[in-house]
Amino acid sequence: MFQRLREDIRCIFERDPAASSAWEIVLSYPGFHAVVHHRAAHWLWNHRLRWLGRLLAAISRLLTGIEIHPAARVGRRFFIDHGMGVVIGETAEIGDDVTLYHGVTLGGTSWDRGKRHPTLGNDVVVGAGAKVLGPINVGAGSRVGSNAVVVKDIPEGSTVVGIPGRVVNREPPADEHQQRRDAMARKMGFDAYGTTRDMPDPVASAINCMLDHLHATDNRLEEMCSAIKRLGGEIDENGMPQLPDCEINAGSVFTEQQEGEGAEARQGGPDSEGGAPRE
Repeated sequence: MFQRLREDIRCIFERDPAASSAWEIVLSYPGFHAVVHHRAAHWLWNHRLRWLGRLLAAISRLLTGIEIHPAARVGRRFFIDHGMGVVIGETAEIGDDVTLYHGVTLGGTSWDRGKRHPTLGNDVVVGAGAKVLGPINVGAGSRVGSNAVVVKDIPEGSTVVGIPGRVVNREPPADEHQQRRDAMARKMGFDAYGTTRDMPDPVASAINCMLDHLHATDNRLEEMCSAIKRLGGEIDENGMPQLPDCEINAGSVFTEQQEGEGAEARQGGPDSEGGAPRE
């Protein structure tokens, strides 16, 4: 139980920059209170104390403005930001690392018993005021825009907006270069959240070029250090900060043509004055 509480507090720190302390979260975050109350109500519901579970859910709704049916299944590190007006139905299922904003409804479209509420995969984000209705599946890693109304299944890694909700972007599988960039960013401890593969964003392009250059420089430094050690030299590695191990198997980003052009520029190419390098 305490491990779950620590996970819930930690995930709030990661997703809400306004959180300043654990005590602030525990004492003043209604989304955290609603999740804690729901876990207790869900335990009561599963142990055939359903009336008590419903009573606890009703008290939680009164205190937080968030209504979660005690039968709903909620995964780990579930975060409800702001929270007022969130409604989660009886047969809803929510995966791990899911984030809901205020005014979200995970509702049903039928009065028939059985599965009638949506299922959200891992790492799904649902924007403020969005309605996800019916026994549909929202694929892992998907994003639902604010005030969207979703009534059909959503593939993994999709972005959905509008009424009715429509897929406007589906994240393609990362290519080899992007995987290398992501690995280099993780090694540096940098979150390259601003980079995109499909939009002609000059800032994203500059960040990608910097990551490529850092990767190439890292490989060259490792080769130089290995060569110096083979020649019997000593290298003081204590002066450099240690980065976590990260497997980056891709080769250097510079092609042979780019290396040749660089060498020609250093030695003085045909465009230089007199064919000799400048002083």
